[in-house]
Amino acid sequence: MDIKKGQVGVTTENIFPIIRQWLYSDKDIFLRELVSNAADALSKLSRLRLMGQADDDETELAIDIVFDKDAGTLTISDNGIGMTMAEIEKYINQIAYSGMVDFAERFKEEGADGGAFIGHFGLGFYSAFMVADRVRIESKSYANEPAAYWQSEDGIDYEMGATEKNTRGSSIILTLNDEARKQFDTHSLQRILTKYVGFMSWPIYFVDTAAAEGESEPARNLVNDVNPLWKKSPSQISDDEYKAFYKKVFGDMRDPLFWIHLNMDYPFRLQGILYFPRTDNMYESLEGRIKIYYNQVFVADNIKEIIPDFLFLLRGTLDAPDLPLNVSRSFLQNDTYVNKLSGHIIRKVADKLVSLAKDDFETYASYWKDIALFVKYGMMKEDAFAERVTPALIFETIDGRYAKMDELTDGDIYYTPGQNQLAAYVDVVRQKDLPVYVMDHEIDNQFMSFLEYKSEGKKRFVRVDAELGKTTEGQEEKRDLLEKKFRQVAKDDTLKLRLVSLGNDGLPAMIEESEQSRRMTEMQKQLERMGQSGLGDDLFKRERTLVINEDSALIDALAREAIQNANDEPDTGFHVAAYLYDLARLGQNDLHGSELLHFMKQSAELAADLASTKFDTGGEI
Repeated sequence: MDIKKGQVGVTTENIFPIIRQWLYSDKDIFLRELVSNAADALSKLSRLRLMGQADDDETELAIDIVFDKDAGTLTISDNGIGMTMAEIEKYINQIAYSGMVDFAERFKEEGADGGAFIGHFGLGFYSAFMVADRVRIESKSYANEPAAYWQSEDGIDYEMGATEKNTRGSSIILTLNDEARKQFDTHSLQRILTKYVGFMSWPIYFVDTAAAEGESEPARNLVNDVNPLWKKSPSQISDDEYKAFYKKVFGDMRDPLFWIHLNMDYPFRLQGILYFPRTDNMYESLEGRIKIYYNQVFVADNIKEIIPDFLFLLRGTLDAPDLPLNVSRSFLQNDTYVNKLSGHIIRKVADKLVSLAKDDFETYASYWKDIALFVKYGMMKEDAFAERVTPALIFETIDGRYAKMDELTDGDIYYTPGQNQLAAYVDVVRQKDLPVYVMDHEIDNQFMSFLEYKSEGKKRFVRVDAELGKTTEGQEEKRDLLEKKFRQVAKDDTLKLRLVSLGNDGLPAMIEESEQSRRMTEMQKQLERMGQSGLGDDLFKRERTLVINEDSALIDALAREAIQNANDEPDTGFHVAAYLYDLARLGQNDLHGSELLHFMKQSAELAADLASTKFDTGGEI
């Protein structure tokens, strides 16, 4: 059999559905693509002028977007390099033939690299057919050749010829289809422009042909900022300018906590500003927005290849001209550059936090409630970040002070789940002159385990209600009598009891739960929130112990009563034990609903009895 060689052909009837439905799935993209092409035309002319290849008439190079609602047209015009009829034939009729690449190749000896241009693949123009029944190009080249036009209703069949356009540049006239006419109006078009090209390097003007009331001509409104803040040197920017830019871009009227200005040329080009926003609650900004730009053209929010998900709290703008975008200019191709870029951002964020903690600890501590969740989650998600940011990790103490990581000694580290929780237990620990830390984030359960693992077991986090002291030896008979009494009132034959010396002023009874049991219980709660209730009930069985203060006079009296009362009938001792058991549960925030109501009524009755006794005897209350 003969061997046959040739080239694979592309059928436009087959490729256009792909362009419309897959490559550019968001119809808004068409405006970004057409404006980007216009910007490239301006950049080409500017480059030719610098090389002495084109006349400079000192006219402002700009892009005009003209919307005519009555006619149903949208026109994107520029006064850039323009095209001859031969160039239209070459760049428009050959799908995926990039004019930018061709331009850079033609003039590369004079330094016309493609770094300042936006388009690369020669496909963006065809996105116009997602919204238009007819697309017409009118163009006149800078080379002063006759103007030409190109027109098509479907991107497949076209006509082209000479036209009377007498000004340099190109105009793309879209006759919008019925769906697009319903979808787009002045406000939506301006919104799209602001989103995608609000910081483009060439001025963009929007014109609505419907003149405003009282005006003879429609206004020509500038819609972009050609010199965004990230392009400037940090030394030339005031704090007020940083804050104003943040509020403008993200619509948050509160000042950000602080920011990081990125500006580098090697080993890759990157400019941008990352902000730490102020939050009222720890989940307010889980979907932070980091806007990614490519030569000042918006690409997407939160590109995961660049921004690891643990940076979710941040907001900001990043302009990376070397991004390896795919042909839709919306997603990244796999590239080692992306990994390096991501790593650089992680280092910069960590270094900023460490620097703040070192240079102005008081101010940094005031930020902690807003950024603690971010730092902790980031450390658990990314080892490189954890290693670098550890010096900036701080812990709030129960008295409102903040301690650095290196102040946490090896051994037991006591904590409470809230500033005003487990006060009785906190008091027990503080009586020993030990610090108590506040661990009140939902992820703290996992975070403490993470820190314990990183310390190789040298550090051990213990909640204040987990260990109340050593068991008193030699009091077995007293312990057995009290255990029997409290098991009766608790209606729990498995209730464990320990005698501990807590001092004469200590509470008579408290409940402790082992740290391991508590963490397993928290895990069960998380599983239930994920819809996995009922799993591992045996595994998650709570292990709690009633701790009796042997130094309490009330406990001594209760023990004597238990010895004297040989039967198991409810008596005065039974009621006292029941009250003390509920009091212990209350101290651990374990009384709710009807049980709490019963305890409150019981307390009121005891107060009434006390008042009656004192009043009757003339004693003091």
